[in-house]
Amino acid sequence: MAASTEQLAGPRPGEGARDGRARRFIVGIAAVAALGGALFGYDTGVISGALPFMEGHFGLTSLGEGVITSALLIGAAFGSLLGGRMSDALGRRNSLLWAGAVFIGGALAVALSPTVAVMTVARFVLGLAVGSASVITPLYLSEIAPPHIRGRLVSFNSLMIVSGQLLAYLLNAFLAQWAAWRWMLGLAALPAVALFVGLFFLPDTPRWYISQGRRDEAAGVLRRTLPAGDVPAELARIDQARSMEADVRRGAWQELRTPWVRRLLLVGTGLAAVQQITGVNAVVYFAPKILASTGLGTGASITATIAVGVISVLATAIGMSLIDRVGRRPLLITGLAGMTGSLALLGAAFQLPHSPAVSVLVLGLMVLYMAFMQGTLNTGVWLLLAEMFPLRVRGLAMGTAVFMMWLVNFAVALVFPLLLDAVGAGPTFWLFGGACVLSLEFCRRYAPETKGLALEDLEDELRRAAGAAPAET
Repeated sequence: MAASTEQLAGPRPGEGARDGRARRFIVGIAAVAALGGALFGYDTGVISGALPFMEGHFGLTSLGEGVITSALLIGAAFGSLLGGRMSDALGRRNSLLWAGAVFIGGALAVALSPTVAVMTVARFVLGLAVGSASVITPLYLSEIAPPHIRGRLVSFNSLMIVSGQLLAYLLNAFLAQWAAWRWMLGLAALPAVALFVGLFFLPDTPRWYISQGRRDEAAGVLRRTLPAGDVPAELARIDQARSMEADVRRGAWQELRTPWVRRLLLVGTGLAAVQQITGVNAVVYFAPKILASTGLGTGASITATIAVGVISVLATAIGMSLIDRVGRRPLLITGLAGMTGSLALLGAAFQLPHSPAVSVLVLGLMVLYMAFMQGTLNTGVWLLLAEMFPLRVRGLAMGTAVFMMWLVNFAVALVFPLLLDAVGAGPTFWLFGGACVLSLEFCRRYAPETKGLALEDLEDELRRAAGAAPAET
């Protein structure tokens, strides 16, 4: 299959791939919807620069740092469950509208919080929007994308997440000279407004319209992304998947008890846990604290964190370019091997005496680790979670898997500052390295390969892989 920028025009190279209107439509959808990913990234990354100043302002202990950081994450865990159910009931677009409104209010509430208690509650509310967007945005993009570019389009959300984190690091470094931590937190309201307004100009996905019996609206969206001759076949394909699920006559929770679906859900929640137990957000949330432990000052540590953001964006862009060619499983396995090695070296670097050279070495190894993580595991897991579940339970199942992701994220953020105090940075990163070894074996055994298949065809492939009978035609 030929690859070019023109592929955003339709489902395969050729006539559809050269349709400029279709290309502009899909790019516009990706740009607006992925603002949800940028807000996810900004709101999770900005705390790394605000914490050193909040520590002095509120008199925070290590436990207090963990509580304020993790409040957003426990909110995101419940937001992911809410987002999954809401996206099935209200639609992908309307659910993103709700998340955009909460992003705006939550960002302002966090920035204006007068006490630790109010800050904690405000970050929990903001987390509801972060968690909802983390489910709905990749789901929306996966269902509206033509199959041959689905990997790159959904992975664009991952690129926006790390771009949001990079923006947070840049603004943190700029505002740190005035200790303007409230501005760091409050500026998230601006892209939230852009997301909210932009969503009024987007349709919902064809698959959701058909699930609601709105076939004409589904056909209208498909005509904007596919050559006209391909629309009836795609409608029939989606109809077939819906008919198969409708024949079951059971609710979504009951459907999750079907053996092959339950197996997929267990694999999905395992992948979600893998993405977090390997330590990425310990670096995202606490990079300045980690660097300060090597002897760097607060301002220098915050500025140095920009390198982590830059490499995350570059690595994600490279991962996007590879994932539809190399496949999901090879990318996961390669990345986890690289993460294991870089974490082993990072732990060893903390055993050296503090010096400027050691600070540079630690930063370099953190950057190497993030390159492997963001270019492979982060990109691959979000894409697999958006692809691997059947239509009837896709929102609920993805919400459940992402709920697990946020719970593990919450645990890491809460415990990491305490671990640094208790055992030091070296042993802590060696623990993450051990988690990478276990995760590699899990992915080698259980991660599915979804490259190049339409979502409805993929469903039959996953049924067969799980030993279930294929869908009746």
